[in-house]
Amino acid sequence: MLTIHTADLLVPGDGQPCLPGGAVLVDGREITATGPYEELTAAFPTARVRRWPGLIAPGLVNPYGPELLEQAYHPDPREAGELGTEPLTGGALAALELTDARWGASARRGVQRMLAHGTVAVAGERWRPFARDAVVRAGMGVQQRYGAPPGGPTLDPLAGRSLTEALALPLAPPGPERRPAHFAAFDAPDEAALAERGAACCVATVVSGRLVYRRR
Repeated sequence: MLTIHTADLLVPGDGQPCLPGGAVLVDGREITATGPYEELTAAFPTARVRRWPGLIAPGLVNPYGPELLEQAYHPDPREAGELGTEPLTGGALAALELTDARWGASARRGVQRMLAHGTVAVAGERWRPFARDAVVRAGMGVQQRYGAPPGGPTLDPLAGRSLTEALALPLAPPGPERRPAHFAAFDAPDEAALAERGAACCVATVVSGRLVYRRR
């Protein structure tokens, strides 16, 4: 099924100019075209349309994959009264007796929190099986990491990084080449506002053409 995703602003990435009222055409798992919304709907009148507030940008890479999925515990909502809602590390993590099953469930919840920040890929190495399984099942990419990233682990890929530094891949290159449909929509009017609000203003994340996160 063809789907057109549109927002007030399209940020293609890779130095390409932003496009007010731009849109992305998705065919299955791939982006087949980007351009003005009116042009895409005229060319593909039967395509389903998803309209998002703010802007659409390429999906983000979180450089703290192992730290967030293997060295932190993401509490189950049913544990919020006892453990809170934020990831547990250090002494709080050491006090927990975690089985492989609990580690696996934590990693899956961590991946869901990443998707809620527009993340479509993680960077890291020496993955433990439960963490890699959670990432692969979500369809997220895994990138090699050269050295520890600066700063402390955070779910926000834009914390201390520009949008250009955090992008996984531009939406679509010039010419006929197709790209995997990995992108996100953020409730921000422009790049400056996105940098100020951070990736927590994500309203939707698409991985390989699938809507894997939508803010309720």
